[in-house]
Amino acid sequence: MVNEELLKLIVEGIRERKGKKVNIVDLRKLEHVSTEFFVICEGTSTMQVSAIADSIREYVQEHSGTKPFNYDGYRNSQWIVIDYGSIYVHVFLPEFREYYNLEQLWNDAKITVIPDVE
Repeated sequence: MVNEELLKLIVEGIRERKGKKVNIVDLRKLEHVSTEFFVICEGTSTMQVSAIADSIREYVQEHSGTKPFNYDGYRNSQWIVIDYGSIYVHVFLPEFREYYNLEQLWNDAKITVIPDVE
């Protein structure tokens, strides 16, 4: 599956559960990175973080047949990461997103802000 198609499906999965502040971080022009893209978003509670992560996995599999290689973080649901190989999806609680600040850590990458849907 082409990354652009997978990115669209991931974003739709996030929107299905009203995930907010979606950013796509394009890492392809950077050296020594383990993936091509990060998709970063947030939910307002641990329950919503889990629901967003579930929605992403279900939506992507339903529409493309693609399953993640791995995922982690459901135990606390403060930060869940889903590994699609060339794309890592990060679903955060706002305070954990702010603390880890992945966008600042990778600020030399191109960051695309996806507008929230109300």
